Amino acid sequence: MPRILVTDPIAQDGIDLLSREAEVVVRPKLAGAALHEAIADCEALVVRSGTNVTRDVIEAGAKLQVIGRAGSGVDNIDLDAATEHGIVVVNTPTGNTLSAAEHTIALMLASARQLPEAYTSLRAGRWERQQFIGVELRGKTLGLVGLGQVGTEVALRMRGMEMRVIAHDPYVVAERAHSLGVELVTLDELLEQSDFISLHIRLTPATRDLLDDETLAKVKPGVRIINTARGELIDGDALMRALDSGRVAGAALDVFRDEPPGDSPLLRHDKIIVTPHLGALTEEAQERAALDVAEQVLAVLRGEPARYAVNAPLVSPETMEVLRPFFDVAERTASLATQLCDGQLQSVEIEYLGELANHDTTPLKAAVIKGLLAPVSEENVTVVNASLVAEERGLKISERKSPSDEYTNLLTVRIDAGERQVTISGTFSHGATHIERVNDFWVEIPTGEGYLLICENLDRPGMVGAVGGFLEGHDINISFMHLGREAVRGRALMVLGLDDEVSPEQLEQLESIPDLHSARLARV
Repeated sequence: MPRILVTDPIAQDGIDLLSREAEVVVRPKLAGAALHEAIADCEALVVRSGTNVTRDVIEAGAKLQVIGRAGSGVDNIDLDAATEHGIVVVNTPTGNTLSAAEHTIALMLASARQLPEAYTSLRAGRWERQQFIGVELRGKTLGLVGLGQVGTEVALRMRGMEMRVIAHDPYVVAERAHSLGVELVTLDELLEQSDFISLHIRLTPATRDLLDDETLAKVKPGVRIINTARGELIDGDALMRALDSGRVAGAALDVFRDEPPGDSPLLRHDKIIVTPHLGALTEEAQERAALDVAEQVLAVLRGEPARYAVNAPLVSPETMEVLRPFFDVAERTASLATQLCDGQLQSVEIEYLGELANHDTTPLKAAVIKGLLAPVSEENVTVVNASLVAEERGLKISERKSPSDEYTNLLTVRIDAGERQVTISGTFSHGATHIERVNDFWVEIPTGEGYLLICENLDRPGMVGAVGGFLEGHDINISFMHLGREAVRGRALMVLGLDDEVSPEQLEQLESIPDLHSARLARV
């Protein structure tokens, strides 16, 4: 029988299921040399967040076939090392969805009715009914920032409580939102209209401190804010200022920038309800996670596919030889398309030209979806579960294949966002990914570190100098520049590689240069 090592607490139901087909060794809190020794003769490892599965640990597990994470996050597992050693990593991304949604709703109700304050007052012997007059949820507007798995479950339940539900999520199509009874809006519209705001997005550089002084100044006076997603999504100091001013009536936080939060002033503010990251901590969620991870670990050990494998799928060596360089091309091309796209995403088309068209491109499609959604999705988007995540969001993705005499291999991503369409093409040459096309312009853009400043402008003397002079005046260093144009003195594209970031205010100033139609910043 295979041997399975469990180093973090999981529900007994999961242990029992594993024991039906394997020898299970439960040794909580193993680390260092003891973990290396214990894993040496094990075919599987099951963990939660307490065990750091580093490259050294993986290399010590010479017989390892699968690593199971009873939970959604896999930050504590070295995925690259696991993939290099042919080890499948599985997780349980949906096990705590309902628990997180219900905790969100519990915090919303507690904030609306001031339950913690009323409880504390009465336990202290006071009868202060008039101090705790609450508000009803019926007829109020709930704004969901993110309409992924948890956001969807919250929306369904709060619609049942007769709330109007709006959401900001550019990567959910209108038909999907409509089927949930949810209205898609811009972030500013959500801030202005919501009586309650609940966050359900992942942490990225773009979403860090999403609610800060600037955005909180736009909220509807008297709004209540709930966060069960990531602590870093809210600027804590800005939130307290908004509470002190009365613009925000209350907040309920289950997550914090640092956990445990220590002596954070957020814990002492009278208008903030706090819980110690309880969103996934229900008996049912723990049981689901344990059973889900056990089923998948056993499936892999039997040679069967796992539903939620989070590292690269197995493909034939012949196909992999052709596709391997284009995983990066697909992800970067889609990521750039996402960053240049305005509006609500409606459909995506992927085109493969050249030798790529002769192979099973399913892994490349998954890499495109990962590039499209990874910056914004609360789910852990990988090349294995990407199609499932896209399907849950109602994304319409089509593929075209055709041989080409002009290109050995070219991958193109086209995004339709209503009034705006974005087309990005990329290829792999000279050992690196290159962007070959941006909308109507053919260019040659290397990818790597730094930023891309993409300007659409009129082709006339002085344009390059004007943009370069502006950047020089703000001490922004240029690493390279590429130009493309439709015709002499016609529409043109200027792409500059930058070592430094350009602020939104500086982009607005750039666009004031005569004949410069737009300026966008991206990372590829």
